[in-house]
Amino acid sequence: MRPSLPYPIRLSAAAEAQPTKLGLKDPEDVVVVAAVRTALTKGRKGGLKDTKADELLSFVFKAIITKTGIDPNLVQDICVGNVDGRGGLATPSRMAALAAGFPETTSIFTTNRQCSSGLQACVSIATSIQAGLIDIGIGAGVESMSNDYFNRNRVTSKKIADCTPAAADCLVPMGITSENVAADYGLTRLEQDEFSVLSHQKAAAAQAAGYFKEEIIPVTAIVYDKNGENPKEVLVDQDDGIRANSSVESLSKLKAVFKKDGTTTAGNASQISDGAAAVLLMKRKVAISLGMPILGKYVTSAVVGVPPRIMGVGPAYAIPVAVERAGISLDDVDIYEINEAFASQALYTVRALGIPMEKVNPKGGAIAIGHPLGCTGARQICTLFPELKRTNKRIGITSMCMGSGKQKDNIQNRISYFLMSFADMMCPVGLGMACVWERE
Repeated sequence: MRPSLPYPIRLSAAAEAQPTKLGLKDPEDVVVVAAVRTALTKGRKGGLKDTKADELLSFVFKAIITKTGIDPNLVQDICVGNVDGRGGLATPSRMAALAAGFPETTSIFTTNRQCSSGLQACVSIATSIQAGLIDIGIGAGVESMSNDYFNRNRVTSKKIADCTPAAADCLVPMGITSENVAADYGLTRLEQDEFSVLSHQKAAAAQAAGYFKEEIIPVTAIVYDKNGENPKEVLVDQDDGIRANSSVESLSKLKAVFKKDGTTTAGNASQISDGAAAVLLMKRKVAISLGMPILGKYVTSAVVGVPPRIMGVGPAYAIPVAVERAGISLDDVDIYEINEAFASQALYTVRALGIPMEKVNPKGGAIAIGHPLGCTGARQICTLFPELKRTNKRIGITSMCMGSGKQKDNIQNRISYFLMSFADMMCPVGLGMACVWERE
């Protein structure tokens, strides 16, 4: 069954007003010169579990300089997307940039648009370039969920929550929003498990073929034992959450954890992960003058609001707006990188928009690769461009729904951490974001 969108979003598409046009190379285009990321590793268990967010950022900042040979003095501004870091991770981000070799004159700021923070960081830099405020900048995303996720707290007013049901819905556990999407649109447990298995299979195949090597920078990290002792140096160069042997049979044995007779499990939701990604953007004419490689360009984007109780449907609203703004149709898009916060919401978006499954996350998504919250939006860009190049495709979309916050009575008190995904400690804000990109 192909569900219809229950709350049509009417935003001005204004394709003719967009400064960047598909199929044309304009000196004023905002182009992607480099996009790199760390491997994504399991929260509290993987090779990056003892690496702080500022260290993760320094890895990708240094890699941008090394990979492109750019003079750090030419980078005018940096935006870092992050969700969990205290103080918006502002000071650690500045420290990471300075430690990586950027001068004191390179400004930096952080942003928190929940799960889309890394993507928003890239869009913010692209928009500054489009507006003529800067010529060169970096959009980045980082999350050390091992270090920052479990001790955070979001304080809200009960008065505000009592004002309207929609405001109260912002405090609903994310796992329940997944159950709501599945129940409202008839997505079965089997369908969600099948989608999850496919994500692992695609990611495992891509990993075995070496398709991630172009985007992942190997890093050396220090890990400690469970007592915080016996430091050991490890090489981290592969995503470690991918399960090549995942099967519907094995996933079917997992219990639903948010609702009696529910369908959302640790196996069909994204993983708690650590990682960072960075994207170097500049005007086309500047890139040409500097002799920089051009991977592709930023075209346009869209952010929309959706009911918080079904926040996962956000991409199904945002993607059509972004596509229309780009002056194309859904069929014109070659690859859709849709974040897999939950199988339910990703599957809903695919069906609602009628997207062929072979176009969706061809190298797997967050269910297999992982979802370090503030990093994922930038990570998707790192994943998209090499795949467009490898398959000789041209147009790609990166998109995700958004949730954040920590509920008071989280399910972690009742279920072992190792049986859960991120969903028990997150609450919805009800947004969707999508960006259109074109390969050079």
